[in-house]
Amino acid sequence: MGFGFFGSILVLALFFKPLACQQPNTDGYFVSEFFKKMSLASSSSSQASNFSTPVCSWQGVFCDAQKEHVIGFSASGLGFSGSVPDTTIGKLSKLLSLDLSNNKITALPSDLWSLGSLKTLNLSSNKISGYLPSNIGNFGMLEAFDVSNNNFSGEIPAAISSLVSLRVLKLDRNMFQWSIPPGILNCQSLVSLDLSINSLNGSLPDGFGAAFPKLKTLNLAGNEIHGRDTDLTEMKSITSLNISGNLFLGSLMGVFQKQLEVIDLSRNQFQGHISQVQFNSSYNWSHLVYLDLSENQLSGEIFNNLNRAQNLKHLNLAYNRFNRQEFPRIETFLGLEYLNLSSTGLTGHISSDISQLSNLHTLDLSMNHLTGQIPVLSIKSLEIVDVSHNNLSGEIPVSVLDKLQWMERFNFSYNNLTLCASELSPEILQKAFFGSTNNCPIAANPVLFKRRANKHKGLNLALALTLSMICLLAGLLFLAFGCRRKPKMWAVKQTSYKEEQNISGPFSFQTDSTTWVADVKHANSVPVVIFEKPLLNITFADLLSATSNFDRGTLLAEGKFGPVYRGFLPGGIHVAVKVLVHGSTLTDQEAARELEYLGRIKHPNLVPLTGYCLAGDQRIAIYDYMENGNLQNLLYDLPLGVQTTEDWSMDTWEEDDNNGIQNVGSEGILTTWRFRHKIALGTARALAFLHHGCSPPIIHRDIKASSVYLDYNLEPRVSDFGLAKVFGSGLDDEIAHGSPGYVPPEFSQPECDSPTPKSDVYCYGVVLFELITGKKPIEDDYPEEKEANLVSWVRGLVRKNQGSRAIDPKIRDTGPESQMEEALKIGYLCTADLPSKRPSMQQIVGLLKDIEPKAHQ
Repeated sequence: MGFGFFGSILVLALFFKPLACQQPNTDGYFVSEFFKKMSLASSSSSQASNFSTPVCSWQGVFCDAQKEHVIGFSASGLGFSGSVPDTTIGKLSKLLSLDLSNNKITALPSDLWSLGSLKTLNLSSNKISGYLPSNIGNFGMLEAFDVSNNNFSGEIPAAISSLVSLRVLKLDRNMFQWSIPPGILNCQSLVSLDLSINSLNGSLPDGFGAAFPKLKTLNLAGNEIHGRDTDLTEMKSITSLNISGNLFLGSLMGVFQKQLEVIDLSRNQFQGHISQVQFNSSYNWSHLVYLDLSENQLSGEIFNNLNRAQNLKHLNLAYNRFNRQEFPRIETFLGLEYLNLSSTGLTGHISSDISQLSNLHTLDLSMNHLTGQIPVLSIKSLEIVDVSHNNLSGEIPVSVLDKLQWMERFNFSYNNLTLCASELSPEILQKAFFGSTNNCPIAANPVLFKRRANKHKGLNLALALTLSMICLLAGLLFLAFGCRRKPKMWAVKQTSYKEEQNISGPFSFQTDSTTWVADVKHANSVPVVIFEKPLLNITFADLLSATSNFDRGTLLAEGKFGPVYRGFLPGGIHVAVKVLVHGSTLTDQEAARELEYLGRIKHPNLVPLTGYCLAGDQRIAIYDYMENGNLQNLLYDLPLGVQTTEDWSMDTWEEDDNNGIQNVGSEGILTTWRFRHKIALGTARALAFLHHGCSPPIIHRDIKASSVYLDYNLEPRVSDFGLAKVFGSGLDDEIAHGSPGYVPPEFSQPECDSPTPKSDVYCYGVVLFELITGKKPIEDDYPEEKEANLVSWVRGLVRKNQGSRAIDPKIRDTGPESQMEEALKIGYLCTADLPSKRPSMQQIVGLLKDIEPKAHQ
């Protein structure tokens, strides 16, 4: 047993002292039975037999004035695990408050729901799974209900309508599905409502905004809820609103209410001019402390009203469609701590007044049109700076360079800057100063010392070659010896695992094209990190169970990076498990850091990285399962289980009768120009985010139809981004140089040593051609072109102004042919022979938006 377990016993021994026999069928008896059966005190017989003092004197137990009944019970963070047994706390008939939070409880007793007098129930941060029962309606007196950070799933029960006294409701960080039940409108006493980070969808119930006259805090973030600004208009008491990461539409006018202090509308679909908010004269801007409007479709001038928000501390307006405008006057925001104006159309010089923001710790001005020099940023608290992708020039101030060693993150790449880099490593120069000129004084310029070393250059080269040959011969001998011995060892180990699971490893797994090995001794000792569920205690043993020991029956596909399996992790988490079998040159710590970084990259058009596992030399990436398969299967009508390319298919045609692809059919939305344009635009947005929204930029390296997936709502999502970096320098040439039919022309040149953003643009152009023509990149029927591939065939037609001949007959009559021809021209630009002639992904997004089909078409 671990130190924590015995520590819990010691704490209980100190607090409960001798807790000896209690009278049967009394509250003291039920509480003592709870502790015994939950195995916190029962491991020591001497402790278990000394329950003698009155229950009302125990730590965490609160009784009524007569000392007869327990009315409050708190056992938060005591290490409880497993199911709470019946006939324990469920029998405390007068209980008003129950707190079992921060344990590892997996199930609740059936008699818990009979505690009709409860006013406060806190079950947060446990491992409780299954449906929330309709018996919750028995808690008619309940005022605070918290089951956040568990594994509850299914629908929020309609019986919640009975909780008319409820003031605080926290159901966040679970897996609740479907829409918010209309019955919640009965809970008119609510002051705080948190339903964030679930899988809720549908629309808000009618009258949602007006139903809660006392509501101050509303958090619906991280769902797929549809709504409009008008749904929130009547919330007169609200002070904190977070609806980020949903599908809300409309202007901002209905959102800005009288008392709002925190507003997070990021990652939605709000449109219109931000200046429209000025017409809401009732809003008091001086209340505003936190504002995040990033990743919407807002336009107009930014700062017409914001200058009145003098108490603002957090401002994020990144990734919208604002007009080009001069860098704003921001000296009025003296309390600002976070400022993100990335991709907001800023022009002109960065104001030197920015140094007056003495509390600022994050400054992101990337992807704008800023010119001039970087001002002296004399801000002591500054931790993050990003001014990349602008037109800045001149010398980076020495005072700024001196601060870098204390900063958490910085990026000055893709400008015309100069600096003295004598103190900076080549890695930092490549990542954070790409495109800058190293202009050190003579005394500090290491280039001037190269001449001294030239005389020894030949000798050093000879020594290096000799050592390399010795290492190569030693490696070949070691490899040959290992190959003779290993197969027998793996066979013995695997057999012993099947016979007795306590002897766990190493493990060997066979697929159609490879054998991969997880060199671990004990499967239960290798952790699996799940980002959104950090308290879940998942190990490699759970991965074995979830994938039936990585059985071929769970194999979805085999790609360049390795095989992909389908599985259900504890808590019902539906995942795709990708094993990166090629081997990495990174250490475990370096690989974990890269995977943690990829896990933080979120975008509506990227497949989320759910977690990872480091099993010996294998790096295992765990993704959200994409219910509706990939674009390749969609375009070429591949049946379930047939894989003709490298990456996995996630079709669930045999399972999804209501919302999946099968329901749409070949005559439905999948064969419309509007839907294919939606896939093209979503894929372009994903790549634009990787290229321009990440620091440093991420090059996908292998974008193709089979790496574009469709989620539950048929939204396009790009997978496999950033994986190449996890391999370090161990990534082979095949992975680095793309897939057949998607290989840019420059890769045939010897001087091309690595992919660039423009090679991603070329691959995207091929995908765009596939979407419009319905033809494969190679080995398809290209009329009148026997030896051609898709790119040469379409480019030839576009040059002859005959692009309409390439349009897929399935979509020809579903939209304006002129729009499809324009899209082919965009693909033509993307597939230019010279990388410099290709547009950026940001430009491609703009071009596709210009030909976006309207809803009525």
